[in-house]
Amino acid sequence: MAVILYDDGEHKCVAFSDLATSGESDGVQANQFLIVTKEHAALIDPGGNLTYNRLFMGISEHIFVKNLDYVIASHQDPDIVASLNKWLVGTKCKVMVPKLWERFVPHFCSPGATKGRLVGIPDEGMDIEIGGTVFKALPAHFLHSEGNFHFYDPISKILFSGDMGASMVPDEECLVPVKDFLSHVPKMEGFHKRYMNSNKVCRYWVHMVRQLDVEWIVPQHGASFKGKAVVEEFLNWIEHLQCGVDLLTQENFRVPR
Repeated sequence: MAVILYDDGEHKCVAFSDLATSGESDGVQANQFLIVTKEHAALIDPGGNLTYNRLFMGISEHIFVKNLDYVIASHQDPDIVASLNKWLVGTKCKVMVPKLWERFVPHFCSPGATKGRLVGIPDEGMDIEIGGTVFKALPAHFLHSEGNFHFYDPISKILFSGDMGASMVPDEECLVPVKDFLSHVPKMEGFHKRYMNSNKVCRYWVHMVRQLDVEWIVPQHGASFKGKAVVEEFLNWIEHLQCGVDLLTQENFRVPR
């Protein structure tokens, strides 16, 4: 099911939440995002083979898919971009990936399929121009991937935050804005403690995000955070969370008995 996150007549953000978990799939739930502006379009984190067919049909209601400008991947995970080969065959798109993973993602593709079509996002991030609108690829390294980016749309004021803010919720709650932040914490705490690298990196990320005018944080998994009050609650929480290497001790590195 498609959810319109923003639409002012010229600029549109569309999300899909149930494509990877439909039918008999055992895949992790994942959200995919389409940005359309002045007849140009980009697809963010399109997923793998579990999502491709239904996502292709879903975005065809909003654009002529063959003319898709970009497929953009926040990092290299299968639930992010394992369907890459099909998008390269089915469209004329360029593919934007973290430069660190530029030589890894071709392993998802047929030999030669990525030649001349890959654009590496440098570690410091970059501006991405789509239909005259400039989006920001924001550094999010080690949250959770070594080379990782989030994407900020200044028109909708949405931050597409990848795994940051991800939660494990029933399908009907995916993309739904969180109303009660404290009751939502248990649905994301375990994930963040395991997948986010350290509190140090979380604090750097929060400091960067607070420099932007963010009205809505939309992760790649689960529910979203809409409105400045809830956004700030999430930033305060993740800013102080001990996670990843903060929690490791010698007990985690023992020869199995």
